[in-house]
Amino acid sequence: MKLDDDIHNYYEHLVLERISELGIDKVKSPDYLADLCCLALNQVPPRYIRYEVDMAFYLPQSERKQMEMNVEFAISKALKFLDDSERNKKNSTEETA
Repeated sequence: MKLDDDIHNYYEHLVLERISELGIDKVKSPDYLADLCCLALNQVPPRYIRYEVDMAFYLPQSERKQMEMNVEFAISKALKFLDDSERNKKNSTEETA
């Protein structure tokens, strides 16, 4: 059995939108962006939808705002984790050289 191709997690849209707003997609590698998306999405609850229009018409504004705040926090936390990880990797490489 295969799920419909239209079914997706609405948070994916919000995460990509926030990454674009911050301009991170213009300065980081595709691998970094993939890691960032995974880390951020693992921090928010899934919200599966079939059609984007469903969210536009049926999602209360207060709930959408809460979802956006959840994404902002998740991305912030993921960025800190990735940046700390890169910094630690760089420092350990310099110490062994």
